Amino acid sequence: MIALQEKIPNNVNLAENRRLQRALEEWQPRFLQWWMEMGPEGFQKDDIYLRTAISVEKDGWAHFDYVKMPDYRWGIFLVPPTPDRVIGFGDFMGQLIWNEVPGEFRKELRRIIVTQGDTEPASVEQQRLLGHTAPSLYDLRNLFQVNVEEGRHLWAMVYLLHQYFGRDGREEAEDMLIRRSGHADTPRILSAFNKPVKDWLAFFCFTMFTDRDGKYQLAALAESSFDPLARTTQFMLTEEAHHMFVGETGIGRVVERTAELMRQDPNEDARAQGGIPLDIIQKYINEWYSASLDLFGGEDSSNAANYFAAGLKGRFREGAPGLYFDHVILEGAYRIEVPDESGPLHPTEIPLRRAMNLVLQDAYVADCERALGRWNKTLETAGLGARLTLPSQRFNRQIGVYAGHRFSPSGVPLTEEQWQARHGEFLPTEDDYAYVESLMAPVYERGRFANWIAPPARGINGKPLDFEYVRFER
Repeated sequence: MIALQEKIPNNVNLAENRRLQRALEEWQPRFLQWWMEMGPEGFQKDDIYLRTAISVEKDGWAHFDYVKMPDYRWGIFLVPPTPDRVIGFGDFMGQLIWNEVPGEFRKELRRIIVTQGDTEPASVEQQRLLGHTAPSLYDLRNLFQVNVEEGRHLWAMVYLLHQYFGRDGREEAEDMLIRRSGHADTPRILSAFNKPVKDWLAFFCFTMFTDRDGKYQLAALAESSFDPLARTTQFMLTEEAHHMFVGETGIGRVVERTAELMRQDPNEDARAQGGIPLDIIQKYINEWYSASLDLFGGEDSSNAANYFAAGLKGRFREGAPGLYFDHVILEGAYRIEVPDESGPLHPTEIPLRRAMNLVLQDAYVADCERALGRWNKTLETAGLGARLTLPSQRFNRQIGVYAGHRFSPSGVPLTEEQWQARHGEFLPTEDDYAYVESLMAPVYERGRFANWIAPPARGINGKPLDFEYVRFER
């Protein structure tokens, strides 16, 4: 059961560990100070219709009510342990899982937890100004739901650091409140979390593509032999699903409205009708999808091999019955085309354990393709010939074997001169950003939506679309 009335809601018997409780209660006011400084600007006194976790069970885990964001019940929630659970993959397969950090893997586990934890406050910082240009109260509420849950996910990682890593963990938890997204001197750890998110199309792409990377990272960690990490990330996935829903349906609604406006114009020009043209949507997809692929890390990775061997990080749904037949993987290779120094591609084989980032990425790509199919179905139903695509996994990469090489979205190698001449066809230009930002006027009336986005199919928690999802301070 979750102790909801404690200063820090939790289901880890925090009150029985006074040392840990004191440490987290000392960290709590610093977290709240960070939230007030770097959380959603200008809406902290408003009542938001939010869901809050009241259980870790699959059914009935959340309660919906009006909450001021600084009063949100951030806490520490782990799914119940599985009796006699054993390690499901790697060199220790079949042994009992670990409830304490093995000394030989202390550094690796801390790195995993800190890297994951750092993404959570980063996304809040990236999105802190978006409330001022929300296309509806429905969308405004969804933004804030994402934000408070990212804050809770930070708490999840901070708990692990405090509980299992001593002074080093406490210092890492402090550092996560010091780093800032995009800061020149103290940036966030991963580059995608230093990118600006200045408009709602970027926000939808972030929650569609970057949060979806989070799903696959968390799912891989949910298989971990370190049971507290596995149980923590399993519950995080429950909340993360809404973030991806916001992104996938958000882009879908933009595409739907663009299609409507194209049909209204004799030249199929959505811009002439005040919408976002498909070519700009495509460029945003190219930008955020490629940046999110970088989050998987290098294609040939000794870290990925070591994490798998130790049982720290598995594949997507590693333990699903019948999905994988070899959970040790001492043999096998992953075939990939890589560029040499002069640019041409040639096939190479990566030992399968070292290619675990690619294996996880493949599951992610398939998921993104599924969403893309839904958006293209909207265009097809509207009678339009245009289609959206995912760019090649070689395109616009900053990490891995394709970093430093130029490719078109279709994966064709380009010279630097060709790239410089054409990159405005592939990625948003300053004019594209300026146009999208010009559409970002707030719509705060109940039941109304900005011209550039279609209403959703249904409201939140069974509420109508004209529900007062945000009650502004009078």
